[in-house]
Amino acid sequence: MEIRRVQITGGSSYVITLPKEWIKKANIKKNDPLGLLSQSDGTLLITPKMIEKQTQIFKIFNVNDRTNHDFLLRQLVGAYIAGYNSIKIISQKRMPSKFRDSVRKFTQITIGQEVIEETDNSIILKDLLNPVEMPFNTTIKRMHIIVRSMHEDAINALMEGNKNIQEEMSLRDNDVDRLYWLVARQHNIILQNVNLAEKMGATIKMVLAYFLISKKIERMGDHVVKIAKNVAQIADSNLDENIMVKIQSASSLALDIFNKSIGAFFRKDISESNKNIDSVKKLEKICEEINKLTLNQKSDIVISVGYIVESIRRIGEYAEDISETTINYLIGEN
Repeated sequence: MEIRRVQITGGSSYVITLPKEWIKKANIKKNDPLGLLSQSDGTLLITPKMIEKQTQIFKIFNVNDRTNHDFLLRQLVGAYIAGYNSIKIISQKRMPSKFRDSVRKFTQITIGQEVIEETDNSIILKDLLNPVEMPFNTTIKRMHIIVRSMHEDAINALMEGNKNIQEEMSLRDNDVDRLYWLVARQHNIILQNVNLAEKMGATIKMVLAYFLISKKIERMGDHVVKIAKNVAQIADSNLDENIMVKIQSASSLALDIFNKSIGAFFRKDISESNKNIDSVKKLEKICEEINKLTLNQKSDIVISVGYIVESIRRIGEYAEDISETTINYLIGEN
C-alpha cells in the first residue's frame, strides 16, 4: 500500500497525487475524466471506466471429434456465469449436430443468450440482456415464489397420492436454476465492473448477499425435486395418518421459516432473522419424531419417508442460512 498525503490548493480544494505506474497502465492522459465512486465502507473508488455500456469480453471454445458435447454445455454455462457476453464455438470441420444441440440447449436454459451468427463450422452467441433490467431483488423474490409453490405442491401430492408430480417439479426447478445462474453471472460481472452495482442500486456487500441467498434457494429447489421423486415411489402405499400429519406439520414449519427468512432480508430485520434461526430446532425435533414413527413400516416406505423428511429438514436449514446471511450482511452494512 502506498501512503500519500492530502494537499490543499486554492484554500478550499483537497488534492492527492495518483501513482505513476497506475496512470501508465490505465493509459490515462492529461485532462482525461476519472470516475469517483464512494463505497459504503468509506473507501473511494477511482476508475477510468466512464462508459455506460458493459465491457465486452469474448470467449472461444474449439471443438473436434474428441470433444464431449455434455462437457461443451458445461463450459458454456461456466462462461455464462463468469460474465462473458460473447461466446464463439469453432470446429475445424463442419460443426457436428451434437454441438449445435448443446448450443441450442444452452440458449434454452440461460437468460439473454442468443445465437447471432452461424456458419458450417462456427457459432457465435451474444448476451442480449442488460443486467440493469433484471434487479437482484426481483430475481430473488421470483425464486422464492417458485420454490415455495413447488414445495407446497409436492407435499399436497403426498397427501393425495399423486405419483405424477416428479416431472413437473423437475421442469420448475429448471426455472430456479436459470434464475440462480443469472444472479451468479451478475455477481461476477459486478466484480469486474463496480460501476454496474451503482446503476443497479446495490453495494458490493449487498450483491454478495443476493448471490449467497440465491444459492440457498437453488439448493432448496433441488430438495423439493427429491421430495417429489420419493412421493412418486410411495404414492400407492397406505401411509399411516399420524406420519402424514407430522410431515405436513414439518413442511409447514420449514416453509414458514423460509418465508420469514426472505421477508426479514428485504425488511432488513435482524431480530426476525434471529428468531428464524431458533425455529429450526423445533423443525429438527419434528423430523426426528417422524423417523421414529416409521420404524414399524415397510422398508421401502421407511427409506422414502426418510428422504422426504431429510429434504424438509434441509430446506429449513437452508432458510436458516439465509437468516444468518441477512444478519451478517446487515451488520456489515451498518
